Amino acid sequence: MSTSFRWRTVDIVVTAVVGVVFGVVFFGWGFANGVLTAPLKAVAPLTGVFSGVWFIPAVLAPLIVRKPGAAVVAELLGSLVEMLLGGQYGFATILSGLAQGLAAEIVFAAFRYRSYSLPTALLAGTASGLGCAIVDLTTYYPQFTIGAKLTYAVSCMVGGLVLAGLVSWLLARALGATGVLSALAGGRRQARV
Repeated sequence: MSTSFRWRTVDIVVTAVVGVVFGVVFFGWGFANGVLTAPLKAVAPLTGVFSGVWFIPAVLAPLIVRKPGAAVVAELLGSLVEMLLGGQYGFATILSGLAQGLAAEIVFAAFRYRSYSLPTALLAGTASGLGCAIVDLTTYYPQFTIGAKLTYAVSCMVGGLVLAGLVSWLLARALGATGVLSALAGGRRQARV
Protein backbone atom coordinates (compact mmCIF):
# COMPACT_ATOMS: atom_id res chain seq x y z
CA MET A 1 0.00 0.00 0.00
CA SER A 2 1.33 3.40 -0.97
CA THR A 3 0.42 6.44 1.07
CA SER A 4 0.94 9.88 -0.45
CA PHE A 5 2.26 12.39 2.05
CA ARG A 6 1.99 15.28 -0.42
CA TRP A 7 -0.57 17.85 0.63
CA ARG A 8 -3.08 18.93 -2.02
CA THR A 9 -5.03 22.17 -1.91
CA VAL A 10 -8.15 20.33 -0.72
CA ASP A 11 -6.17 18.81 2.19
CA ILE A 12 -4.93 22.25 3.24
CA VAL A 13 -8.39 23.82 2.98
CA VAL A 14 -10.16 21.05 4.90
CA THR A 15 -7.53 21.00 7.66
CA ALA A 16 -7.83 24.79 7.95
CA VAL A 17 -11.63 24.62 8.04
CA VAL A 18 -11.54 21.97 10.79
CA GLY A 19 -9.15 24.14 12.80
CA VAL A 20 -11.10 27.38 12.34
CA VAL A 21 -14.52 25.83 13.01
CA PHE A 22 -13.25 24.19 16.17
CA GLY A 23 -11.53 27.41 17.21
CA VAL A 24 -15.00 28.97 17.39
CA VAL A 25 -16.26 25.88 19.24
CA PHE A 26 -13.30 26.18 21.65
CA PHE A 27 -14.20 29.78 22.41
CA GLY A 28 -17.74 28.80 23.37
CA TRP A 29 -16.58 25.65 25.13
CA GLY A 30 -14.35 27.69 27.40
CA PHE A 31 -17.46 29.18 28.97
CA ALA A 32 -19.61 26.03 28.84
CA ASN A 33 -16.78 24.07 30.43
CA GLY A 34 -16.83 26.41 33.41
CA VAL A 35 -20.52 25.67 33.98
CA LEU A 36 -20.10 21.91 33.50
CA THR A 37 -17.10 21.62 35.79
CA ALA A 38 -18.53 23.81 38.56
CA PRO A 39 -19.99 20.79 40.42
CA LEU A 40 -16.58 19.08 40.20
CA LYS A 41 -14.60 21.99 41.66
CA ALA A 42 -14.51 20.20 45.02
CA VAL A 43 -12.65 17.41 43.24
CA ALA A 44 -10.75 19.70 40.83
CA PRO A 45 -8.54 16.92 39.42
CA LEU A 46 -11.63 15.37 37.78
CA THR A 47 -12.42 18.48 35.73
CA GLY A 48 -10.01 17.33 33.01
CA VAL A 49 -12.59 14.86 31.75
CA PHE A 50 -14.40 17.68 29.91
CA SER A 51 -11.20 18.92 28.25
CA GLY A 52 -11.47 16.37 25.45
CA VAL A 53 -13.51 18.78 23.33
CA TRP A 54 -10.35 20.88 22.93
CA PHE A 55 -8.49 17.94 21.35
CA ILE A 56 -11.01 17.06 18.61
CA PRO A 57 -9.21 18.78 15.68
CA ALA A 58 -5.99 16.94 16.55
CA VAL A 59 -7.78 13.65 15.89
CA LEU A 60 -10.47 14.61 13.38
CA ALA A 61 -8.24 16.36 10.81
CA PRO A 62 -5.83 13.41 10.45
CA LEU A 63 -8.74 10.97 10.19
CA ILE A 64 -10.11 13.02 7.29
CA VAL A 65 -7.03 14.19 5.34
CA ARG A 66 -4.56 11.46 6.36
CA LYS A 67 -1.47 13.60 5.96
CA PRO A 68 1.51 14.14 8.28
CA GLY A 69 1.14 17.35 10.25
CA ALA A 70 -2.66 17.51 10.09
CA ALA A 71 -3.03 17.06 13.86
CA VAL A 72 -0.63 19.88 14.70
CA VAL A 73 -1.91 22.27 12.03
CA ALA A 74 -5.61 21.82 12.87
CA GLU A 75 -5.06 22.03 16.63
CA LEU A 76 -2.82 25.11 16.36
CA LEU A 77 -5.30 26.86 14.06
CA GLY A 78 -8.11 26.06 16.49
CA SER A 79 -6.16 27.44 19.44
CA LEU A 80 -5.14 30.54 17.46
CA VAL A 81 -8.76 31.27 16.51
CA GLU A 82 -9.87 30.77 20.12
CA MET A 83 -7.19 33.19 21.31
CA LEU A 84 -8.02 35.78 18.63
CA LEU A 85 -11.70 35.61 19.57
CA GLY A 86 -10.72 36.60 23.09
CA GLY A 87 -10.66 33.19 24.73
CA GLN A 88 -10.16 33.30 28.46
CA TYR A 89 -6.78 31.52 28.41
CA GLY A 90 -4.95 34.04 26.22
CA PHE A 91 -1.60 33.12 24.69
CA ALA A 92 -1.38 29.96 26.82
CA THR A 93 -3.99 28.56 24.42
CA ILE A 94 -1.31 28.30 21.74
CA LEU A 95 0.99 26.30 24.01
CA SER A 96 -1.86 23.95 24.89
CA GLY A 97 -2.81 23.55 21.22
CA LEU A 98 0.76 22.74 20.30
CA ALA A 99 1.09 20.11 23.06
CA GLN A 100 -2.26 18.51 22.21
CA GLY A 101 -1.59 18.49 18.46
CA LEU A 102 1.94 17.13 18.83
CA ALA A 103 0.79 14.35 21.15
CA ALA A 104 -1.82 13.17 18.65
CA GLU A 105 0.65 13.60 15.78
CA ILE A 106 3.11 11.29 17.53
CA VAL A 107 0.48 8.54 17.61
CA PHE A 108 -0.33 8.82 13.90
CA ALA A 109 3.42 8.97 13.12
CA ALA A 110 4.03 5.86 15.23
CA PHE A 111 1.71 4.02 12.85
CA ARG A 112 3.55 5.62 9.90
CA TYR A 113 0.37 7.48 8.93
CA ARG A 114 -1.24 4.23 7.78
CA SER A 115 -3.68 3.44 10.57
CA TYR A 116 -6.85 5.48 10.99
CA SER A 117 -8.84 2.86 12.84
CA LEU A 118 -10.89 3.35 15.99
CA PRO A 119 -8.06 2.11 18.25
CA THR A 120 -5.65 4.60 16.65
CA ALA A 121 -8.14 7.45 17.07
CA LEU A 122 -8.70 6.48 20.71
CA LEU A 123 -4.96 6.37 21.34
CA ALA A 124 -4.46 9.76 19.62
CA GLY A 125 -7.23 11.30 21.74
CA THR A 126 -5.71 9.82 24.89
CA ALA A 127 -2.27 11.15 23.95
CA SER A 128 -3.75 14.62 23.40
CA GLY A 129 -5.18 14.40 26.90
CA LEU A 130 -1.72 13.64 28.25
CA GLY A 131 -0.32 16.61 26.33
CA CYS A 132 -3.02 18.81 27.85
CA ALA A 133 -2.33 17.50 31.36
CA ILE A 134 1.39 18.20 31.08
CA VAL A 135 0.78 21.82 30.09
CA ASP A 136 -2.05 22.39 32.57
CA LEU A 137 -0.23 20.83 35.50
CA THR A 138 2.85 22.97 34.96
CA THR A 139 0.97 26.17 34.03
CA TYR A 140 -2.27 26.20 36.01
CA TYR A 141 -2.04 23.55 38.72
CA PRO A 142 1.54 23.26 39.97
CA GLN A 143 0.20 23.26 43.54
CA PHE A 144 -1.63 19.93 43.08
CA THR A 145 -0.30 17.01 45.10
CA ILE A 146 1.18 14.05 43.21
CA GLY A 147 -2.09 12.14 43.67
CA ALA A 148 -4.14 15.07 42.38
CA LYS A 149 -1.77 15.48 39.42
CA LEU A 150 -2.15 11.81 38.50
CA THR A 151 -5.93 12.05 38.85
CA TYR A 152 -6.02 15.14 36.66
CA ALA A 153 -3.81 13.52 34.02
CA VAL A 154 -6.01 10.42 33.94
CA SER A 155 -9.18 12.53 33.72
CA CYS A 156 -7.72 14.49 30.77
CA MET A 157 -6.75 11.24 29.08
CA VAL A 158 -10.23 9.76 29.61
CA GLY A 159 -11.76 12.95 28.20
CA GLY A 160 -9.39 12.68 25.25
CA LEU A 161 -10.22 9.03 24.68
CA VAL A 162 -13.98 9.61 24.62
CA LEU A 163 -14.52 13.20 23.48
CA ALA A 164 -11.62 13.47 21.02
CA GLY A 165 -10.92 9.88 20.04
CA LEU A 166 -14.37 8.31 19.86
CA VAL A 167 -16.33 11.41 18.86
CA SER A 168 -13.81 12.32 16.13
CA TRP A 169 -13.85 8.80 14.73
CA LEU A 170 -17.67 8.73 14.72
CA LEU A 171 -17.80 12.20 13.14
CA ALA A 172 -15.30 11.24 10.42
CA ARG A 173 -17.31 8.08 9.68
CA ALA A 174 -20.57 10.03 9.53
CA LEU A 175 -19.08 12.67 7.23
CA GLY A 176 -17.57 9.96 5.03
CA ALA A 177 -20.92 8.20 4.73
CA THR A 178 -22.48 11.36 3.28
CA GLY A 179 -19.93 11.43 0.46
CA VAL A 180 -18.80 14.96 1.37
CA LEU A 181 -15.27 13.66 1.98
CA SER A 182 -14.95 11.78 -1.31
CA ALA A 183 -12.13 14.04 -2.53
CA LEU A 184 -10.12 13.26 0.60
CA ALA A 185 -8.21 10.16 1.64
CA GLY A 186 -10.47 9.70 4.68
CA GLY A 187 -13.55 9.65 2.49
CA ARG A 188 -12.11 7.32 -0.15
CA ARG A 189 -10.78 4.84 2.38
CA GLN A 190 -13.55 5.00 4.95
CA ALA A 191 -14.15 1.25 4.85
CA ARG A 192 -10.47 0.52 5.50
CA VAL A 193 -9.70 -0.20 9.14
